Amino acid sequence: MAITQKLSAIPQYLRHINGRLHNEVKELGRLSALLDIMNHGRLDTFFQPILQLRSGLTMGHEVLNRPPNSTQFPTTEHFYEFAGRTDQMFRFEHYCRRISLSRYMERLPEGEAWTDRLVFINVHPGVLNDARHKSGETLSLLQELNLSPERVVFELTERQAVQDYVGFEKVLSHYREQGFRIAVDDAGSGYNSLKTLVYLKPEFIKLDKSLIRGIHGNREQQELLELISEYAYRSATRVIAEGIETEEELMYLQMAGIEFGQGYALGRPGHWPVRGAFPADSPQVPVRGGYKHVSSDR
Repeated sequence: MAITQKLSAIPQYLRHINGRLHNEVKELGRLSALLDIMNHGRLDTFFQPILQLRSGLTMGHEVLNRPPNSTQFPTTEHFYEFAGRTDQMFRFEHYCRRISLSRYMERLPEGEAWTDRLVFINVHPGVLNDARHKSGETLSLLQELNLSPERVVFELTERQAVQDYVGFEKVLSHYREQGFRIAVDDAGSGYNSLKTLVYLKPEFIKLDKSLIRGIHGNREQQELLELISEYAYRSATRVIAEGIETEEELMYLQMAGIEFGQGYALGRPGHWPVRGAFPADSPQVPVRGGYKHVSSDR
């Protein structure tokens, strides 16, 4: 009977082995595609403007690196999720940092290379604390590019949660001493991001697009925005609202006194770090401290 049971389980076992083999082949294909992207510089780089919501002036750009369309990575999110769990993450982040800063300086419009605009680059938290990281590498790159570290903001992503907040804060202090600034992405999206704000005390808080979407008509989102804004004010942290897609969202954020904003309503990601603008014919809206006429004619 025992032998019969084992024999009857063979087809199921073979299906299990076949499924695992199929998954391993897919993983190998993804790894091969990732290595090809790094080895041949196939990431495409875009720049999205970040605007001051009172004046409409462009204060900086976020650098966005996107992989080519492929069957291995149907979306950008799939690509970064895979890269984040491979042993190539350190090399990949090093590659991304170099092309982000290099392409930013190469593509700046003539006459704007010496402005004080900021450049936000996404950084995997685990890489900054990696033992393989050589101190001064980023500073050397900036010297090559003639770019001041005071203009560079490391935007910490939530792809990997910070485990040792005390130790990681010491790492960030080292970068701050060199002139770099820190932004925390996806604030308001969950417990971990709020905990990150308290421990790491970033210079910028980037509000998650899920908090901004339809905020003009949602009281719960408005109350959370007020709480984060109050914390930011007390801790001398600047707030950037991400994912602004409509005039209604923009107007509410202006009235709420949010300092900076980013999203399709202000400027889509493009191959060149150009200035953003408010939507045409934006009305006059009240802001904290008075009224400000919002216009795209600057």
